[in-house]
Amino acid sequence: MPDRTLIIRQLGQREYLPTWQAMRDFTDRRDESTPSELWVVEHPPVFTLGQAGKAEHLLGTGDIPVVQTDRGGQVTYHGPGQLVIYLLISLREAGVGIRGLVSTMETAIIELLAAHGVEAAARADAPGVYVAGRKIASLGLRVRRGCTYHGLALNVSNKLEPFQRINPCGHAGLEVTSTSLLGIDEEHTQLAGELVRLLCRHLGYLPAGG
Repeated sequence: MPDRTLIIRQLGQREYLPTWQAMRDFTDRRDESTPSELWVVEHPPVFTLGQAGKAEHLLGTGDIPVVQTDRGGQVTYHGPGQLVIYLLISLREAGVGIRGLVSTMETAIIELLAAHGVEAAARADAPGVYVAGRKIASLGLRVRRGCTYHGLALNVSNKLEPFQRINPCGHAGLEVTSTSLLGIDEEHTQLAGELVRLLCRHLGYLPAGG
């Protein structure tokens, strides 16, 4: 049994900008004795543009705000009904590199979907998780002081129309899907709990409430 504890925080629906600032503040304040954390959250509608993000991938965002952020990757959409998990992890404590952490996130999502009868896969050329070529989950991380923040976003019951206003993750014409469209009836809260448990198991942590 692992003896490392991962604090799980259920944040509900929170605006993107203050949540991003809170992640940076947590990362700047933490030291070697600070337990790592997972934050489970939903955001009001927002497009986020990663460090490599190009404005040309914003096709017509309309009334949805755009935030230039400091995670890796291109542009994506967050909205109510989407499962977002931020990983505030010490890489040294977890004994994993950034590529390994990305693979862990992909594997956990693939296993979650498989448990509900949906076959999914990762792509070497484009981080994330895909079902029959359609993207169902996006990943993006930032490493600072040996610790990560940002994380993953899994489409559950969120609207998918906003993805048509962008080139998702910088890929023109990339189609997206969601667990609800794929016939998975479980609600956001249940899927969040299952995915948190999978992430903890793969990273070798015991989950604890925050």
